[in-house]
Amino acid sequence: MKRRGLLLVVSGPSGAGKGTICKELLSRRGDSITVSVSATTRSPRAGEVEGVNYFFLDKEKFVDMVAAGEFLEHAQVYDNFYGTPMKFVMDELVRGKNVLLEIDIQGAMQVREKYPEGVYIFVLPPSMKELKNRIIGRGSETAESLEKRFSSAFSEIDFIKKYDYYIINDKVDKATDTLTSIIDAESHRVVENIEELINEFKGERE
Repeated sequence: MKRRGLLLVVSGPSGAGKGTICKELLSRRGDSITVSVSATTRSPRAGEVEGVNYFFLDKEKFVDMVAAGEFLEHAQVYDNFYGTPMKFVMDELVRGKNVLLEIDIQGAMQVREKYPEGVYIFVLPPSMKELKNRIIGRGSETAESLEKRFSSAFSEIDFIKKYDYYIINDKVDKATDTLTSIIDAESHRVVENIEELINEFKGERE
């Protein structure tokens, strides 16, 4: 029985380490997981490849796709637009591939409205103190932006109630183990088309 793939939506506060966990997941399971490719209206940077890093669109095309409901989620960041094309994701899921979407919380909530069947995973830091230390450790924040990010993280934690699972990212290996366990469990969930699997086994009696 060919089963539809899982849409894995991973998000959490900035500094929680979701990108690191996703990178480790792909090093372990990259053969069975497709990374969702976003669309953007910004110009390609050196070395970026169409359809690999992004789908590069002009603004007119992007706006037309938004109007046609062709994005799972989209947002404007300064002068450019970014979004997750629905067709790319759905085509991969139909092929039986799991699709990984690492995204901010606001985008994840848009995706959930359009595709509630996805698996929504919230990444937490070990503590808010550790989160602050991680953000400071980047060395790229002013005192003002640091306080803004930290305040935002506190409010974002309330969204955990909208997710199916949470992972505390204390150690990357352990957190990735938890994520792979979630994927394995969801891959063996009893679903509506389970009758196909039942019939496969019953057919062996003949």
